[in-house]
This record gives sequence, structure tokens and C-alpha cells, in this order.
Amino acid sequence: MKKISILFLFISAFIFAQQSALDQKINSVIKDKKATVGVSVLSFENDFKYNKNADKNLPTLSVFKFHIAIAVLDWVDQGKLSLDQKVVLKESELLPKTWSPIKEKYPTGDIELTLGEIIDYTVALSDNNGCDKLLKMIGGTQTVQKFMNSKGVKGFQIKVNEEEMHKDWKNQYKNYSTTQSAVNLLKTFYDGKLLSKKSTDYLMKIMLGTKTGTNKLIEQLPKNTPVAHKTGASGKYDNDLTVAENDMGMVTLPNGKHYAIAVFVNNSTETDDVNCKMISDISKIVWDYFNK
Repeated sequence: MKKISILFLFISAFIFAQQSALDQKINSVIKDKKATVGVSVLSFENDFKYNKNADKNLPTLSVFKFHIAIAVLDWVDQGKLSLDQKVVLKESELLPKTWSPIKEKYPTGDIELTLGEIIDYTVALSDNNGCDKLLKMIGGTQTVQKFMNSKGVKGFQIKVNEEEMHKDWKNQYKNYSTTQSAVNLLKTFYDGKLLSKKSTDYLMKIMLGTKTGTNKLIEQLPKNTPVAHKTGASGKYDNDLTVAENDMGMVTLPNGKHYAIAVFVNNSTETDDVNCKMISDISKIVWDYFNK
């Protein structure tokens, strides 16, 4: 019994030393930066966790489109919606002064896309008009909040859509998540506890094909590393303020194991390049930690 206790203490001390080294490296990235940086890492196959500023409610920006997609796919699972159903997007629904690959491709609107195509645009390309159309179809942000609450998701709030955030940039603070909530949600999603297997696989495939934020989580990882992620970015406002520069995702390691990581940069007066580089550097540090 004494040998087992000594071994346990030795292993605990070794893990603590490793985590301390990880913390020091991450601290070196965010040191002296004029920003609040939240970081959470969660291994899927063991109990490893890392958190920094992980309990702070940080604006999600387009990261919330993952939560919205889950709520929409729950309606698909219930038979209320179908991925193949045609959805009409009127010209009036395609707001011009917002990020929208749909608007770029169909500038005059009045088009039909499948629900699946709109989800793909919304998640993989972070389309704001597609996002608001999805919310409209399921009854608004309150439907997403209610679903997340029903699944026991803590540290998450969604109050406003993209149009409302564009009317007043301060509305962006009304949608928030902690980084700890983000990685826990990703793990719950990965475990198939939110959606059917078909819908889980469907959304996972879309996230693996995310086209935005190539200079964030995935930038310094080995080419073709599977990363199912969702990005978010606010742009600049008063006194060069960035409300948020975010990325969260699930990473597959060469050994087939996985971890979730969320890095949210909040209230930063650093440049866009510096904000994204912080996310990229932290992602590489975590990758190296798991691949020692």
C-alpha cells in the first residue's frame, strides 16, 4: 500500500511539473499583452485539463454559430426540419454591410438553398446572413439558450443575432462563453450527447472544413492535422479596441487521441496580427505538449 501511495505521489508531482511548464510557456505568450486571454484545454482520453482565465465571460462573436448549428440540428433530429429542405433567402434578408459569402455569390437574393447549405455557409464560412436565417427558422436566440440550458451547459449566454450586433458593436458583449464552457461543450458534442450520430458526424465534417481563421489554431500545426473548429472575430472599434478574436476546436493527434482547445482574446488593443499570433502560438505550445 505504501508503494502505491509513493507511486501516486510521484506521478502527481510529474504531472504538476508538466502543467507548470505548459503554464509558463503560455504565460510567455500573453505576458505584457494589452488584452485578456482565456485558455482552456481538455483531453478527451484522459483527465488532463488546463485553464487560464477560464471562468471569465468572454464575448463569443461567431463562435456562437457552433451553438446555433447544434440547436438547428436538434430540430432536424426531431423531424421539425430537414437538411434537404429548400429555404428561400429574400433580398431583404441579405444585409449588405456584413460578412456574407452568400451575399457575395447571390447579390440580388431571392434564392433557394438547402438547409444543409446554409449550415455549411454559417459554420465553415461564418456567414452572418446565413446565421440570422437559421435563428429565424428556429425561433431566435432564446431557442438556442433553452437548448443549451437543457443540456446543462454553464457559462454561456446568447441574446442577440448578427444584425443586432452590427447595429451597436457593444451588443457583442451580450453573447458570451467561458473557455471552460467551450471545451466542455466540444467534448459533450464529440461524445454524441447533444445530437444523433448522423447530425454529430455531419457537423463534425463541416467544422473540419472550416475556411476562416487559418492564422489561428491551425496555423502552426502540421499540415493536414484534423482540426474541427469555429472561429470568431469582432474587428476594431473605439480606441483601436478588439472586442474579441477567438478560436475553439477539437484536434486529432497523430496517435489518434484528441483534445479540445479554446483561446479567446478579449478587449485587446493589440493589432489583429498580434491577437491572432497569440492564438496560433498557444495552439502550437499545446500541440507540442501532447506530442512530447
